[in-house]
Amino acid sequence: MKFLKKLLKFLVIFVGLLVVVLYITDTDYLLKAVRTIYMKGHTTAYLEDYKEFDNQTIAASDNPQPWSNHRDYNSVALTERLEKAHKDWGTIAYVIIKNDSIWHESYYDGFNEDSQSNSFSMAKSYVTGLMFKAIQEGYIKSLEQPVCDFLPAFCDGKAAKMTVGDLSSMASGTNWDEAYYSPLSITTRAYFDDDLAKVMNGLKMETDPGKAFKYASGDTQMLAMVIEKATGKKLYKYLEESFWKPLGSENPTLWQVDSESHDLVKAYCCIASNAKDFARYGKLHKDYGKWNGQQILDSAYVAKSITPRFPESPEYGYGWWMKDVLGKNFKMMRGHLGQYVIIQPEDNIIIVRLGHQKAPDSGKPVFTSDIDLYIEEAYKMLNNKS
Repeated sequence: MKFLKKLLKFLVIFVGLLVVVLYITDTDYLLKAVRTIYMKGHTTAYLEDYKEFDNQTIAASDNPQPWSNHRDYNSVALTERLEKAHKDWGTIAYVIIKNDSIWHESYYDGFNEDSQSNSFSMAKSYVTGLMFKAIQEGYIKSLEQPVCDFLPAFCDGKAAKMTVGDLSSMASGTNWDEAYYSPLSITTRAYFDDDLAKVMNGLKMETDPGKAFKYASGDTQMLAMVIEKATGKKLYKYLEESFWKPLGSENPTLWQVDSESHDLVKAYCCIASNAKDFARYGKLHKDYGKWNGQQILDSAYVAKSITPRFPESPEYGYGWWMKDVLGKNFKMMRGHLGQYVIIQPEDNIIIVRLGHQKAPDSGKPVFTSDIDLYIEEAYKMLNNKS
């Protein structure tokens, strides 16, 4: 009994000292990481972790516009390859939209058409659209406007040459380290720290900006700070008025913020919504910014988004990914663990997949093999009907 008391006392002292050390070394964000992720059995962010964080609500449309069902709605069975992929990789939603009508939809693991789940990096596509909207509305001069005009922390040396366009095309030149599974990476800190602006303002320059593509969630976070400074609006409100309501979204959504006190969205991730409301933004870009006859976003900006900036990196434009499959060029919103909104404008097709994980391809290729699978099998199903 005496030994147990000593052990308990030692553990209390050890934990207390550990907490003190974390605060002294400015790594106390790890306490939130342990509480919200690691103690729940996860090694990284997961689909429903938004429930563990502060969020701001984005209201549903005042004029909701439900998707219509295609005349061939759910008339073709999933292929065996798709069934296996859904089971192996924990798909929660798989939707095929043809000619702007729901051609197929299936849901799993207790999720349904209205269930919310984390968008992860699909949010980056929304942020880039909001940047173009801010340019369209005159809040930002152009892609060439210096970031320094909005963020004073980036006015010296190489940083002074960084432009808004560099942020939206992932070419900032900063030392951001895109490491999801390391508890000490800046990516992890940004996810759990309650003062995200402070984290971002501490970034240093690594190379000249505007020279090459380097995937960095920090670029999108900085872009969000630029947009808020330029418009004078919170980004979640700007999304609500610019896209969420105008596109007839049927459900309210949530966007994670760093804390109630600082109220800065995690712009590189973390919009909690469902497959069919996510698909609306895909349709907007499939139709080059037009929604029900109204030009919501200038078609030139949409074209810019889905065009590679650097010839050496044909997979990325401004907030959107591009990939050739089946001899066709697909554009996509893409998020951690395999969240996808994939569009093929010429065929008038949208494919949405949400789930718990993506294909565990070795070697970390630019695109994991699950993307090809979701596209190829969707087209097999569509061709079986035709």
